[in-house]
Amino acid sequence: MTNLNSLCVYCGSRPGDSPIFEDAAAKLGRDMAKRNVRLVYGGGKLGLMGTVAGAVRDNKGEVFGVIPKFLVEMEGVLDGVDHKLVDTMHERKMLMFEQCDAICTMPGGIGTLEEIIEILSWARLDLHRKPVVLLNLEGFWSPLVELLNHIIDRGFAAKELRDDLVVVERAEDVISAAEERLMASRL
Repeated sequence: MTNLNSLCVYCGSRPGDSPIFEDAAAKLGRDMAKRNVRLVYGGGKLGLMGTVAGAVRDNKGEVFGVIPKFLVEMEGVLDGVDHKLVDTMHERKMLMFEQCDAICTMPGGIGTLEEIIEILSWARLDLHRKPVVLLNLEGFWSPLVELLNHIIDRGFAAKELRDDLVVVERAEDVISAAEERLMASRL
């Protein structure tokens, strides 16, 4: 037993340019519901966010969305899921972080990129040891992984940054990767 009770999923409020992204979001959502892992996410109903949350909800899983009030009109709120309205993006990110045992980043835009960078920065500052899984569908995040390696190789980050991130290429590997890293951090 790993105690992976909740997984925060960062992902796009758009579906992207390939059906593989939405298929993976739905697969991850179904797996989370099946394995009784609560979804913590950005609260919207659009794009990959809506797909993963809808899949968890539709498969009788638990969903907790966090969305700033100003985004409700833009992104909407998914019906039939627990959610909390907050005032700012900072509150959103902090509450999402506090409510999860591990983090997964799927493909997304600039907001998703900002979330993964911030969570990695917090790990380097020893503010958390939560597992961070990067779902690198179709090599989407390969340029980011290359950039992080470049930053390390050029002496601007410790080599341990590589260990803060678990990279997987299939949605069905996300939960196992998070569980393995969670178990290792508790030894």
